[in-house]
Amino acid sequence: MKPHGYMFILGNSCSPRWKLCVSDTDSALGFALGAMFVKDTFPEDSKTIAEDMVAEIKWAFEDSLKDVSWMDSETKKAAKEKADAIYNMVGYPEFIMNSTKLDKVFNDFEVVNELYFQNVMQYYNFSARVTADQLRKTPNRNQWSMTPPTVNAYYNPTKNEMVLPAGILQAPFYSRSWPKALNFGGIGVVMGHELTHAFDDQGREYDKDGNLRPWWKNSSVEAFKTQTHCMVEQYGNYSINKEPLNGRHTLGENIADNGGLKAAYKAYVNWVKKNGEEATLPALGMTNDQLFFVGFAQVWCSVRTPESSHEGVITDPHSPSRFRVIGTISNSQEFSKHFGCKADAPMNPKHKCELW
Repeated sequence: MKPHGYMFILGNSCSPRWKLCVSDTDSALGFALGAMFVKDTFPEDSKTIAEDMVAEIKWAFEDSLKDVSWMDSETKKAAKEKADAIYNMVGYPEFIMNSTKLDKVFNDFEVVNELYFQNVMQYYNFSARVTADQLRKTPNRNQWSMTPPTVNAYYNPTKNEMVLPAGILQAPFYSRSWPKALNFGGIGVVMGHELTHAFDDQGREYDKDGNLRPWWKNSSVEAFKTQTHCMVEQYGNYSINKEPLNGRHTLGENIADNGGLKAAYKAYVNWVKKNGEEATLPALGMTNDQLFFVGFAQVWCSVRTPESSHEGVITDPHSPSRFRVIGTISNSQEFSKHFGCKADAPMNPKHKCELW
């Protein structure tokens, strides 16, 4: 099963030459490139801070389980065990910071100056040998499917693992110097999103050890399906350029977006409770609670051509960026409260969709 990523990055053959070169270098030598990237942009304490945030998000998600009225107590207990068992990989794999170990990984891959086509062919051969060498061997628990500079994140249900590369632990998602409200609204929601994938319409079918088996009681399975109808209809009623979205196709990502926002906000409130209220940013005229939601929304600022938007509606399991924001925060009681939305306003519908 393909891991659930946080965002879908589109590329095309008309990209500038430098982008093609960087992309191909990352594909072939991503972990060697990652070592340079990490040393240049990613302080060691950023990794520690991010790992602490993951723990806070996980606590928030698990604490909310007790309020999930549609799930039976036995399945709730198993769900908490699965959340506890999620293996977190943050920043980068340790081996890339050891030059001897890193050299050993690429020892059989020879790069020739100024011979692009030959380098590509040699990489294909090298990659095939590495893949064949892994056959019938015990899976490596610490093997990454993304390189450290990648601006993305993923959850892998067959390993019950969550991976957050150093590339996404940068602005606009995260900065050590930013208020916690912005960091929880940015990277905190990403963390919550990936964690919630363990309990979306596909991820929930895998147990805490990554085995595909029925571990929910039938009553909770049926209740889950009933609850998801709300999101299918909600997102199916959105349209972009007069083209309706497919709420069924994007269900898993919509569940993750909604669950991620809720867990991240709960974690932020708990952080404030333990550490005290932060000073507000000057000149904005916003509370920190409002800043949390603005931090979440701003990471989805984007522009797409009509053709690209159409392609996304057809192929992308994520909703378009606009509706990843609107759909999620319109389901948030906390958003409506802190922005003073009137009852039944477009961003504060009477009936809100909620799973986790």
